[in-house]
Amino acid sequence: MARRRVLLFLKPFDVYPPRPYAGASASASSPTSSPPPQPRDANPKILNYLDDRCRVHKDTINLCKSVLQRKSLDWTSVQRNHLSQPIRDVDLVIAVGGDGTLLRASHFLDGSVPILGVNSDPTCPKEVDEFTDEFDARRSTGYLCAATAGNFEQILDATLDGSRRPLELSRISVKLNGIQLPTYALNDILVSHPCPASVSRFSFRKRSSTGESSHLINCRSSGLRVSTAAGSTAAMLSAGGFMMPISSHELQYMIREPISSTDADKPLLHGLVKQEQHMLVVWYNQEGAVYIDGSHVLYSIQHGDTLEISSDAPTLNVVLPDNLLKKAS
Repeated sequence: MARRRVLLFLKPFDVYPPRPYAGASASASSPTSSPPPQPRDANPKILNYLDDRCRVHKDTINLCKSVLQRKSLDWTSVQRNHLSQPIRDVDLVIAVGGDGTLLRASHFLDGSVPILGVNSDPTCPKEVDEFTDEFDARRSTGYLCAATAGNFEQILDATLDGSRRPLELSRISVKLNGIQLPTYALNDILVSHPCPASVSRFSFRKRSSTGESSHLINCRSSGLRVSTAAGSTAAMLSAGGFMMPISSHELQYMIREPISSTDADKPLLHGLVKQEQHMLVVWYNQEGAVYIDGSHVLYSIQHGDTLEISSDAPTLNVVLPDNLLKKAS
């Protein structure tokens, strides 16, 4: 029997940039230069806490590697910033970091390769309580991550022996002027002006596979957000949206911060795009962008461009945490 092939997909180590220590002196090469400025009001306790996040992340990576080394597996690792080609010829991808790392890995996957997320630095309630009056110590949510350092080997074994099966999650497809964009969104997309302080001007309507269309809605706002069921607990929920069943293949959309509520029909500013529908968007600014799952992946658009947004995309097989599996069953 062929050995299983596994790719370890890693969040970079430099979670926070290095900072000069309080006693830093001028460099030897520039004896007359001044030492770097120090933050006056920064709490050293908080700065040390943030520095420690990188160590915890590294510890989790080392643990995952040590577990893989004990298994009869062919595995390799890659940092997420160093991958630019589709992931092929592996049986499982393990994304170590948080939801952002899992989302980034999903952009390189079709529906044939399952992915397991490992939350490398989950929130510690004790630390949240300790810092409550001076700092928000919550860390990676890891909403889609089934494992942590504490249960990684158990979840990995269950995934490899088939007792823990991945669930197919819906993704978002975007066509720009009829041409399919190569990246599918697992969480959400944002269509907006590249400058968030600028007004976005666009129109949209929903259209079914039978050709039936909704009213045309003309918008002046800060943009349009569309989420999957998996992404409905992220920015969409923070903006006033609602949680969707994780296995749903519908999309949720919301017009962000409309300039005037009288510019469009209020009931249509926020709603669902059903599986047999797509959303047609016409962009009317000189420039704009489609952001895929955050700020790192974007596609430029310009005046007169059309977007077709739907759930007609390859699903992604994700090994989910227990709480989401229970909701899906």
